[in-house]
Amino acid sequence: MHATSPTLAGADRLAYAALRAVFGIVLLTHGLPKLLRTSHGSMADPMAGSIALIDNVLHLPGAPVWAMGVALLEGVGGALLALGLGTRAIAALVTAQMIAICIALGPTWPWIDRGIEYPLLMAFLAAYIALHGGGPGSIDHALVRARTA
Repeated sequence: MHATSPTLAGADRLAYAALRAVFGIVLLTHGLPKLLRTSHGSMADPMAGSIALIDNVLHLPGAPVWAMGVALLEGVGGALLALGLGTRAIAALVTAQMIAICIALGPTWPWIDRGIEYPLLMAFLAAYIALHGGGPGSIDHALVRARTA
């Protein structure tokens, strides 16, 4: 085992807080257009796209309800992840969502539309965050410290 310098440990904490925050912001940018029913990139109506994917590919009943759950997870959950509140639970849900997207899109790797590279990477990042929690720069961490003080 090697000793970690205090500077490196501080940099690791900062890097993890930045990773969690950026991950949450990326999710937020996907959830808000669904919630607001506005365009997102090449998608004129990402909520309609989510409903169609859930209904026509995953064949789940109640596709509009599932799609609203996805939009809330990405929009509200993304904002909460960026702040580090409810980190483990939200990241675990995002992991499940991204795995479902990988299944829905199939095992394709075209590096363009409909490939699973992005959701696969997001699934692994979400799982990593779920295992590690909010970290020192999170509201979760501050709440735990306040309870134990």
